[in-house]
Amino acid sequence: MCGISGFIHALPNSSDGPDRLSVMQRALRHRGPDGNGSWLSADGLVGVAHVRLAIIDIATGEQPMVSDSGCVITYNGEIYNYIELRKELGPELFRTQSDTEVILRAYERWGEDCITRFRGMFAFAIWDPRRNALFVARDRFGIKPFYFTEQNGYFYFASEIKALCPFLPQVQTNAEALHDYFSFQFCLGSKTMFDGVRQLPPAHFGFVEPGKSPRISRYWEVQYNLDWEHTETYFVARVRELLEDSIRLHMRSDVEVGAYVSGGLDSSLVASLACDHQPNVAMQAFTGKFEFGEAFDESRYALALANHRGMRLHQIAISEEDFVRDIAKVIYHLDSPVAGPGSFPQYLVSKLTKHHVKVVLGGQGGDEIFGGYARYLLAYWEQCIKGALDGTTASGNFVVTYESIIPNLQTLREYKPLIQEFWADGIFDPRDKRYFRLINRSNTFSDLVDWDRIGHPNSFDEFKQIYWGDNVQKESYFDSMTHFDFKTLLPALLQVEDRMSMAHGVESRVPFLDHPLVELLATIPSNIKFQNGELKRLLRTCFADCLPRAILDRKDKMGFPVPLQIWLRQGGRVREFVQDIFASRQAREREYLKSGFNVDELIAGGSLFNRNLWAFLSLELWQQQFHDVHKPFIK
Repeated sequence: MCGISGFIHALPNSSDGPDRLSVMQRALRHRGPDGNGSWLSADGLVGVAHVRLAIIDIATGEQPMVSDSGCVITYNGEIYNYIELRKELGPELFRTQSDTEVILRAYERWGEDCITRFRGMFAFAIWDPRRNALFVARDRFGIKPFYFTEQNGYFYFASEIKALCPFLPQVQTNAEALHDYFSFQFCLGSKTMFDGVRQLPPAHFGFVEPGKSPRISRYWEVQYNLDWEHTETYFVARVRELLEDSIRLHMRSDVEVGAYVSGGLDSSLVASLACDHQPNVAMQAFTGKFEFGEAFDESRYALALANHRGMRLHQIAISEEDFVRDIAKVIYHLDSPVAGPGSFPQYLVSKLTKHHVKVVLGGQGGDEIFGGYARYLLAYWEQCIKGALDGTTASGNFVVTYESIIPNLQTLREYKPLIQEFWADGIFDPRDKRYFRLINRSNTFSDLVDWDRIGHPNSFDEFKQIYWGDNVQKESYFDSMTHFDFKTLLPALLQVEDRMSMAHGVESRVPFLDHPLVELLATIPSNIKFQNGELKRLLRTCFADCLPRAILDRKDKMGFPVPLQIWLRQGGRVREFVQDIFASRQAREREYLKSGFNVDELIAGGSLFNRNLWAFLSLELWQQQFHDVHKPFIK
């Protein structure tokens, strides 16, 4: 796990290449506290840099790494099947024990096809002098980041946008990305909030030649080709086999591995299975809590798991003083205002983690591949009612009846405001419009955002292209919903996972996102995955013997809620801090705000879990840290 950066230029220029690399390295230093290195071609045409967090082959895994053929790599991530690939390529070829060298040798043997053989998380760039081109690639799910910009004949790339900012002539907000932000609080496609900066999409690679724009191609896609031949018993056995194998591979490390345990099903299961792979050492686990009662504290579930599996549980109690001190740092490390307030406690739990382990497992991805979001239940509930009225419950759109879904509706107890909003503007429209209505937040900003100045969002067309993807069969509402979140929400959450852990030099691994497991789950019919409207039913069935009943039987889904509204309403440090953030005229007159924007009215009007205040607060902190203080590279 590391930070990568570099450039390729249209014309040879050896004068300031080291300075450009140094600027990028400094911006990424937090990602690699264990070492750094750089490589510059003799003519100054190409330069790559690296900051290292040493996890595999601590002694000889330094980067950038140069092969005998002259190929040079800078790489961030972990290839978990590197041992098997090393054997296939021939151990006699290798000078190190690192997965970095495995990537280099695999590229020299198989070219760009090498990436289809990797199991893991990765973002890398390989300068190939034989092709006079830079080969860049990103893992299937977007676990590891890769950003780039083209400026004045230069192609720059880096693990984080902040390393590219010095090479932008000015920092401007991308208008389409801003619309995405107000709709979803993340960007669709390759867009970023920075005008002129794009990201290499997950499951894509590209070649960049000097002076030319990158040629980018997709190398993998999950296919929802439903398997009607096998039984639930078969799928249960295969899911268990594949997840246990993924955990086995994710435990490969030359340093100790710990686990995040939020108290939810996903992280608890990952941590529990990981304990089986180090039976002689107590797994170190990490969690956080707010002391505002059970609505903001899942630590009792984390403690139940720790006692069940003999884990060493480290906890941090998070206060409003922590929020005031660290929230600006959170936005700085995120690079963009694209996440909910849960990124804040995640930042502090990662800070706790770094004092004990360098590698930690998490449960990210479980909701998207097994179906864990309450909105799936709400959307299906509406479709079930419609189907019952129309007599169409036997069609492929319905895998449950409204009678069977009723016992699971208690899951929606905390989502009454969402239900009210969902049904406020009609009911029973086509299901693409209904799901868009369920996730689109732009209408909640109607009294605050000046759409006439920034343009009205038109995200529905882009939404439909993803929702109705050619890889998803049209009959399954459940698969369409989970697929959209898998392709959009998940990469945004993975950005948080990467930034909050790497802010403290901690490597976060996500075993649910192993492509053999994801590919299998895409073939399982919805009437097995979502039978009787039970969220994550298949996952619970597969691993009922691995977790305490307190976790298995949970119906509430919390997702690390932050008591931001409570802090704001009760007065004190957080309210004073937020008021100070919006005190300046510049903050109150951003181009996207309506005239007369009043933060006190916004504070007073929000519900307990309302995210509108967070949306504007994180956006303003981002403006202050990236727009207002931009200093371009001058040489």
